[in-house]
Amino acid sequence: MADARRRALVAALVGILGASLGIAGAGHVYLREWRRAIAWFTFVVGAGLVLLSAFADPAAATLSELPTEVTVPIIGLLFLSALDAYRIGMRGPGHRNDDGQPTCPACGGGLDRKLDFCPWCAEELEWHTEKP
Repeated sequence: MADARRRALVAALVGILGASLGIAGAGHVYLREWRRAIAWFTFVVGAGLVLLSAFADPAAATLSELPTEVTVPIIGLLFLSALDAYRIGMRGPGHRNDDGQPTCPACGGGLDRKLDFCPWCAEELEWHTEKP
């Protein structure tokens, strides 16, 4: 479990670094969770645009003069993105997707129990005695 914890901490640190630059989903990119990274990035940018249009004049707004009604929720969403990256990183090897099927610990792709490797990234797998 130490490997999953280290992976989760690195993902959270990358997520925080990305958040400090205003980029949501950076920790998810590190974890190769591409759809989740794109979803977080799109969500934060969309929320920023909605908040900007609701609380500031979009034509006259500059980055240094944004109202707190815009910046505080965006900072909160960036923090939640890094926290989600940590949570996803803690899943560790052998986690299952929403359908209950096992997924690859390296790339997250769906697995077939008949194979000893991931068909998506060729990672060698060790199957445990648990049932699928």
